Amino acid sequence: MKKLLFTSYIFLLLAGLTACSEEQNEEATDTAATQEENTESSDWLTLDRSAWRNYKADTLSELWVAGDTFSLHLTERGGGDIITKEKFENFELELDWLIAEGGNSGVFFRVIEADSLNAVYYSGPEMQVLDDERHPDAKIVTHRAGDNYDLQSVSEETVNPAGQWNSAKLVVNEGKVEHWLNGKKVIEYEIGSPEWQEQYNSSKFAEWSEYAKHANGHIALQDHGDKVWFKNVRIKRL
Repeated sequence: MKKLLFTSYIFLLLAGLTACSEEQNEEATDTAATQEENTESSDWLTLDRSAWRNYKADTLSELWVAGDTFSLHLTERGGGDIITKEKFENFELELDWLIAEGGNSGVFFRVIEADSLNAVYYSGPEMQVLDDERHPDAKIVTHRAGDNYDLQSVSEETVNPAGQWNSAKLVVNEGKVEHWLNGKKVIEYEIGSPEWQEQYNSSKFAEWSEYAKHANGHIALQDHGDKVWFKNVRIKRL
């Protein structure tokens, strides 16, 4: 009887130790996951209204406003192109955009400022923002939503209609560029590659000496004269 009681005691003790060990392992796993999640989250920089200024200016136009449901909204023509205060070289940019009916805008990178350059598109490649259904530019291949503007068209049409939000991602790493639109990678290219050079030589930018030349540049949003909204704008350096 004593032997049975002793055996039962040992069994219960081992079971308790095992349960305690498993609980500690679970807590350690949860802690590690939380730390990893916090680290990943801290890698992202939110680009709210305070992160921007007008191109070749120190301030931001009052026509670019912030609201409860969006980060930036161009209310009317005249707000001007805007750029990030910081420069970025290798990065992942995420944002949602919504364009008014018949509207046109764009997201640019590698933008620089110089006395000889009057607009962001003289130096910065563009991911096109457009109402494909109504804007006349949509008739031109390479000028539609998501396109590498005037160089390369999307591999498939994934854009939502004007008045609806579109989720976009721009990945730039060592000259390799990806355009994502609504969860699909629709453009991929490498700046300076033979294929890109051929597209560049056939584009309107061929005679613009600063186009895509500066790896470390500003992100820009375009005032094309039409109402446009952006939200959930954030960037992560790679």
